[in-house]
Amino acid sequence: MRRKVTVATCALNQWALDFEGNLQRILKSIEIAKHRGARYRLGPELEICGYGCWDHYYESDTLLHSLQVLAALLESPVTQDIICDVGMPVMHRNVRYNCRVIFLNRKILLIRPKMALANEGNYRELRWFTPWSRSRQTEEYFLPRMLQDLTKQETVPFGDAVLSTWDTCIGSEVCEELWTPHSPHVDMGLDGVEIFTNASGSHHVLRKAHARVDLVTMATTKNGGIYLLANQKGCDGDRLYYDGCALIAMNGSIFAQGSQFSLDDVEVLTATLDLEDIRSYRAEISSRNLAASRVSPYPRVKVDFALSCHEDLLEPVSEPIEWKYHSPAEEISLGPACWLWDFLRRSRQAGFFLPLSGGVDSAATACLVYSMCHQVCEAVKRGNLEVLADVRTIVSQPSYTPQDPRELCGRILTTCYMASENSSQETCDRARELAQQIGSHHIGLHIDPAVKALVGLFSLVTGASPRFAVHGGSDRENLALQNVQARVRMVIAYLFAQLSLWSRGAPGGLLVLGSANVDESLLGYLTKYDCSSADINPIGGISKTDLRAFVQLCVERFQLPALQSILAAPATAELEPLAHGRVSQTDEEDMGMTYAELSVYGRLRKVAKTGPYSMFCKLLDMWRDTCSPRQVADKVKCFFSKYSMNRHKMTTLTPAYHAESYSPDDNRFDLRPFLYNTRWPWQFRCIENQVLQLEGRQRQELDGVD
Repeated sequence: MRRKVTVATCALNQWALDFEGNLQRILKSIEIAKHRGARYRLGPELEICGYGCWDHYYESDTLLHSLQVLAALLESPVTQDIICDVGMPVMHRNVRYNCRVIFLNRKILLIRPKMALANEGNYRELRWFTPWSRSRQTEEYFLPRMLQDLTKQETVPFGDAVLSTWDTCIGSEVCEELWTPHSPHVDMGLDGVEIFTNASGSHHVLRKAHARVDLVTMATTKNGGIYLLANQKGCDGDRLYYDGCALIAMNGSIFAQGSQFSLDDVEVLTATLDLEDIRSYRAEISSRNLAASRVSPYPRVKVDFALSCHEDLLEPVSEPIEWKYHSPAEEISLGPACWLWDFLRRSRQAGFFLPLSGGVDSAATACLVYSMCHQVCEAVKRGNLEVLADVRTIVSQPSYTPQDPRELCGRILTTCYMASENSSQETCDRARELAQQIGSHHIGLHIDPAVKALVGLFSLVTGASPRFAVHGGSDRENLALQNVQARVRMVIAYLFAQLSLWSRGAPGGLLVLGSANVDESLLGYLTKYDCSSADINPIGGISKTDLRAFVQLCVERFQLPALQSILAAPATAELEPLAHGRVSQTDEEDMGMTYAELSVYGRLRKVAKTGPYSMFCKLLDMWRDTCSPRQVADKVKCFFSKYSMNRHKMTTLTPAYHAESYSPDDNRFDLRPFLYNTRWPWQFRCIENQVLQLEGRQRQELDGVD
C-alpha cells in the first residue's frame, strides 16, 4: 500500500534582483530535497526574484528575468522526478500577480496566484500586485514562447485549484492567506486536500515566532493534514530580516523545525509522514465531516505522479518534536547579527566603524558585531564554505580561516571613543575595556579642537560667543553647543571609516554603524545628522529595555565583564559640562520621561493606534495605582509635544533593523506627517476637560465624607 510520503520545505537567503544567486540557491535546495528522498519541494514566496524588489516589480525586466530563471529550472536535470513549487511574479492579461508556479518533469502543472495580499506594516503588496478574487476558478494562461519551447505546452491552468496525484491531494496557500480570518486551507481540507503548503516572505519581529507556529498547528489540529511552511531568510536588501523558521506539521504536531537565525544560505527540511494518519485523524471529527459533505469542490489538476513509493512498509516515519523558542534577548543576539553579516558581505565593505561611547546602546551594537563574529566562526567550523569564502573576501586574505571570534572582531570592527571636554573618564574607561574584551581595533581621540574651530568660526563671523546654560547661556545656545559636538562626531566617523584601514596599510572601507534605539528615535531624542546618522543601525528597532536584557545576556554568554559597569551607569549623552568632574546630564532627565514609559507610549501610539486623548484614557486605567489623572494628562501631553516637535527627524533616520512593532521608521513602516501643530490644541483640550471632570468628581466624593 502506498501511503508514506516524504516532503520537503526550505528557507533560502534570497536577494532582491540577484537572479543568478537565487537560481543557484533554488537548485541546491531541490538537489538536497531529492537526495533525502522527497518527491515534493516547496520554496519561499517570490524566491526567484527575491521578495523585496518593491517598485522593481513594475519593471518588465523583473518579469522577464523571472521567466528566464523559471526556464532554467524547467530545463535542469536537478528538477526531474520531483514536484517543484517556486514563487515568482507573473503577468496574466496585463495584470501582475504574486504566484506559485508548480511544475514536474518540464511540465507546468498549475500557476496559483496569491488571493490575499499583505498590505500593512512593512508590506505594500497591493501597490504592485492584484489579488486573485475568483475562488475555486481557473482559466488558461498562455505561456510565453520561451516556455512553450521547453514544456511543449501552449496553455496551463491559472487560478485557484489543487493538485491531485495518484496517492494524495495538495493545496497551496501563500503567506498572508494563513493569517486571514477564513484561510484557504479550511475549505481545501474539507474538500479532501491532505497536504497544505505555504510559501512565505515573513520578516522577524521580536516575540513573533510563536504566532506563526500557533497558526500552523491550529490549522492542522482542527482539520487534520500535513502543513509545510517555507520562508525566506536573511537580509533581502532592506531593513527587514526574514527569519526562516520553515516547518512541517501534521495533525497539530510539529515534525520538523528550521532555524530562525542562521548564516546558511540554504536550509532544507524533510519529513516522512503517513497519509493514513491524516485519514484516521479526520475520520473521528464528525463536525468536520459534516462540513466536508457540504463544501464546494475545488478544480483538480490531475498529476500522473505519486509522492509515495511502491514498497514503503519498512520506511521509517518522522517523529513529533517540541518547538524550541528563543528568548527575546537571544533573538536580538542572533537576528541583527545575521542581518549585519548579510549587509557586510553583500556591500563588499571591509568591516564596520562604530563610535563607542561607553553607554548601553553603542555597547549593544558592539556586542552584535561580536555575536556576528561568533556565528561566522561557528559556521566555518561546521564546514560552511560560502561563509568562509565571504569572510576571506572581506578581510582580503585568500588563505584566512577565522577560528577565534575575538581575533576576527579585531579585523572587521573598528571602535572609536570620541572624547570632548564634557566627557567623563568613566565612560572613556568603559569603552576601552569593552573594546579590549571583544578584540576590536580601538581608537581614542579628542574632538575639542574641531568643536572649538567651528564655534570660533561662528564667533568670528557674528561677533557673538554662545555659552552653555550652566555658564549663563540661553537654552538655544546650550542646544547649539551640544549639537555641534554630536555632528562633529558624525563627520569624524565617516572620515575614519573611509581612511582608517588605508592608514594601517589595509584595503577597503568601513560601514559606519549607528546606535540609536527605537525609544530615542520615537521621541526624537537625538541630533539630526549626528553620529546616529550612519550607514545602518542594527538596534534602531529595539527598545532600551530589550537592549539591556540583551547586554546582560552577553555578560554571561560571551564573558564580557566590562558590560556590568556599562549597565550600572546612568544613560547620558555627555554633551553638557561636567559638574566637578562628574556627569551632570542624564537621558531620562533630558527627555522628561523614563525609557520604560517611552515603550508604553510607543506601543499605544503605533500598535494600539491611539491619539493623545485615547492614550490618556488607556493610561488612566493602566497607571491608576501610581498616577493621578492630572499626572497622566501631563505625561501624555509631554510625550506628544516632544514627539511631534521632533517627528521631522524620522525622515533622516539611519536604515535600521526592524525588530519592534512600534518602530517610528518613516521610510515604509510608520507613515505619518513630519510637520505637526505641536500644541495639539483640540486634543489636549479634550484631555483637560476630562481631567477637570474627574477632579471635580473626586472633590465631590471627598466633600461627602464626614
